[in-house]
Amino acid sequence: MEALREQLLILISTPIYLLVIGLEVALSHFRRIPSYTWRDTWHNLYLMLLNSGIDLLFRGVYVVALDWFFRHQLFQLDHPLWYWFWLVVGMDFLFYWLHRVDHHSRFFWAVHVTHHSSEQFNLTVGFRSSVFQPLYRFIYFIPLALAGFKALDIVFIFSATQIWGILVHTEHVGKLGWLEYILVTPSHHRVHHASNPLYLDRNLGMLLIVWDKWFGTFQPELEDRQYEPIRYGLTKSVERPNALRIVFHEWLNILRDLRKPVRWREKLLYVFGPPGWSHDGSTLTSDQLRADEQQSGPVKEKL
Repeated sequence: MEALREQLLILISTPIYLLVIGLEVALSHFRRIPSYTWRDTWHNLYLMLLNSGIDLLFRGVYVVALDWFFRHQLFQLDHPLWYWFWLVVGMDFLFYWLHRVDHHSRFFWAVHVTHHSSEQFNLTVGFRSSVFQPLYRFIYFIPLALAGFKALDIVFIFSATQIWGILVHTEHVGKLGWLEYILVTPSHHRVHHASNPLYLDRNLGMLLIVWDKWFGTFQPELEDRQYEPIRYGLTKSVERPNALRIVFHEWLNILRDLRKPVRWREKLLYVFGPPGWSHDGSTLTSDQLRADEQQSGPVKEKL
């Protein structure tokens, strides 16, 4: 039954992806918006394949782990409607915290940075996965298993909600009216992928935007006359990006920083502190970049 659900999900989502990507490519051409490059699209697909391969290889481990916690469940939901409703809500809530940690601890940012390394923003960027995230993502979902949700149902709902998470990677859909108050929309996610200081580490939800609004990480997309245009990618671009450097460049940066003659406390902060932290101020965190911008006004070139 579970395998059939996964197959149905793939059969339904694949033609949707192909259709909307084809439409986006056509719109980009007719509107003369350079949303795609061959090199960047190849990197997106390459990172998706790496992530999917690791996920498939490791799936037996995390499904067994989640099933163990399910067999020690603390609650039980018998009504099927409430079961699936709360599984979707609970999944999205826990993913928000997973995503927030990925952005605020450099150790995990080194994994997640691959997803943000593209300077394009299109539907294929949604496939530009955090390659090693499957090795620890399931830990965040243990509370769902303890709450009485089956391991394979957790895996299925994560995959299902990822469909929406991919479809919001587009510049060709404007604001969506009242849906902006409830769901993560393309407008919200454009902010999330921006490297402008005001937008850094904002809009971390995957399906529902309410978590960002409740926990102080929400930022609406502003019009160009209110703020500078969005710049996609990282505050510092990956030098000479290739298949290996895109995946490992932040780990190499961490190793470089660990060679600095500093105390062990500083070394730990270089690994687990916020991305951009430095003992001498030579690099800045997102909060520091925002504070600098508030004092000096929006910068106009790549940081």
